[in-house]
Amino acid sequence: MIFKSLHFTSNMLNQFLKNKFGLSDNVVVTNKIVDQNGTVPIENQNKVIITLIHVNQETVKPYYNKNRQVNNGSYANKSLEERYNLYILISPNFEDYNEVLKFLNASIQFFQINTALDAHTSSNIPKGISRLEFEFEKGDGYQQMHNLWSALGAKYQPSVIYKMKLISISSEEIKGFIPEIIATSNTSEDV
Repeated sequence: MIFKSLHFTSNMLNQFLKNKFGLSDNVVVTNKIVDQNGTVPIENQNKVIITLIHVNQETVKPYYNKNRQVNNGSYANKSLEERYNLYILISPNFEDYNEVLKFLNASIQFFQINTALDAHTSSNIPKGISRLEFEFEKGDGYQQMHNLWSALGAKYQPSVIYKMKLISISSEEIKGFIPEIIATSNTSEDV
């Protein structure tokens, strides 16, 4: 689901930017900022880059459901579905600084307009994803961004971080079946 969620978000942002600026070529890539040897990948040139920078597990229990009803009325005891939050870095990588600012601004507009994506807003949402929510990550300011870019091994570029909320991941492994309860009987006797 992580790949599907990032790919879908990248496609939606790409289409938004192409429409906004009348572009024919794709302008968004999902990629790392720098490769293992510290150079900027060629496919990042003159693109808006979406980079996964952190994943954490959502621990609110109402999202988890262990037993699911199957067609014959009984219940399958499945592995728990877990939900995760993905932190994505949006960083325009253009030689012209004005283009960097223009695409950063437009990317922020996209996430302001699309605080959530689901089947009602996007008919092409991938199977298995019911809803993606986006929240601007405020962070701790300049020092946090400096530390992030240092950890990435890259020179700072104007960028923003969004939290993509509640990505479901389940192994779909069935551990057993629980039969349906048809009727109850009261066997208590008066003493």
